[in-house]
Order: sequence, then C-alpha cells, then structure tokens
Amino acid sequence: MPGWHVGIIGGSGLYDVEGIEDGRWVDIASPWGAPSDAIFTGRVGPVAVSFLPRHGRGHRISPDALNARANIDCLKRLGVTDVLAVSSVGSLVEDRPPGSFTVVDQFIDRTRGRPSSFFGTGLVAHVSMADPVCPRLSALIAEAAGDADRGGTYLAMEGPQFSTRAESMLYRQWGCHVIGMTAMPEAKLAREAELPYALVGMVTDYDCWREGEAAVDVAQVIAQLSANAAKARAMVVRFLRSLPAARTPSPIDTCLDSAIITAGPARDAALMAKLDAVAGRALR
Repeated sequence: MPGWHVGIIGGSGLYDVEGIEDGRWVDIASPWGAPSDAIFTGRVGPVAVSFLPRHGRGHRISPDALNARANIDCLKRLGVTDVLAVSSVGSLVEDRPPGSFTVVDQFIDRTRGRPSSFFGTGLVAHVSMADPVCPRLSALIAEAAGDADRGGTYLAMEGPQFSTRAESMLYRQWGCHVIGMTAMPEAKLAREAELPYALVGMVTDYDCWREGEAAVDVAQVIAQLSANAAKARAMVVRFLRSLPAARTPSPIDTCLDSAIITAGPARDAALMAKLDAVAGRALR
C-alpha cells in the first residue's frame, strides 16, 4: 500500500511550510506550460511533502493568470497522492470573522476564461464535482485546524479586482460563506488528475457587504495575512504529523474509470501524450 505524498498549495500569506526535512526546490517541466514556481519537496516524518507557492515566491502571479493545469500536472508528476490547498478568502457571513479558518466543502465557480479541464476535443471526460472535496482529507485537516469552521461554500470570482457591493450582497443571498479568486479551476483539475483535494480558507476581511464599513483593500488584507500565515503553518504541520501511518485507497484515486467517454480508436494521440501524468493510469 503506497504511503502519503501530500501536495500543499500555499496561497496569499503562506509561502513556505516549516518543518520540512531534507527539503529542496525541484523544477518540473509540464506539457501544460510553466507552473507557478519550483516545488519544494521533502518529508515531515514519514510523510512525503511537496509545497508549491500558488502565486510564486514574492507573490508575482495574479489570480487570473495562474496556470492551474501546470500546477496540478507537476504535483501529479512528482507522485503526489493528495492535495491540501490553503487560500486567503473574504468572509460573506458575520460569524466567520477575519482570523478564522473555514474548511470548505462546496464551490460556486464564477471565473471566466480560465482553462478548466485537461480534457477536450479528441479525448472527452466528465468527472463528477457533486462533492468537490475529499471528505477524508477535509476531516483530517479540520481536526488539525482545531477551531476552524467545518463546511462552507466558497464563491470563486475572477478577480483580480475585489467585488462590487452588489456582487457581495448577491453572493450572500446565494448562501456563500467565503469568497476567493483561486480555488477554481484548481479543485476541478485536481479531481481530473485523481487527486483527493481539501481547501482551508483563511479569512482576511469581510469583503464589502457590511453597511457603514469601508471596502476591503490590500492594506487591510496584508495586515491580517501574517497572523493567518503563522496559524496556517502550525496547522499544516499538525495535519502532516497526524496522518495515519498507512494511506488507504480513496475512490477519487480511480475516478477517471467512470469519466472518460471517448472510445479508444477515436482518441487524439497528441492529447493523450499530454495526459501521461494526469490520466496515464486510466488510459493504459
């Protein structure tokens, strides 16, 4: 039974993970283009860890310009078995204040123009996103996070601009709990790559829905980031050290078995070659 190899995608404020042993930066080439950065690989105890700063070191990549396909593909090529994403978010509800964490379990995707699938003409696949996060991984990170809110809907907006007040009020009416710019199509691509995925949202602000308050700005976000990042680093280490000794298989590990619809003779050879890491197991 293979062991754990956890890919950690760090968002705004989380640019490194403490406690990684024998760590080194590794450059991985992807047929989907360049990832956000090299990937820092090592171990925390018996658990293999690969850390990718989502926006690159120095936060140089805008949310709308992230190459999520290359990021997920490179993690898969390194042998990652599960992905933990950590993202800064705004809160759309009163009882999830700045400084609190939310273990997300649903998404509404309002992004546009971002490549959202590894598949396409010549090789069509339809993975289920009804339950977009891995319940096992989410439960483990929720336990490590301690007082995090368990469950919540993440509204993924395009950005890089923040919401209008009308948008913020609309998303509240939809029942959303937090808002961010990076979880989509990341979560969809992780599912297509058969990688169980969990996301912790670190709340930095109340977006702009609260009447009588100034709108969110970068200065406000940065002020909360450092406190959130320290808390997130401790959470990630607790999570890695608490993982069961053996990684039992997840249904997500083989979800492409019931997702690929294009018949063998009709499959595009060039696309199949690009999918060698993401879907090679299912295409053999």
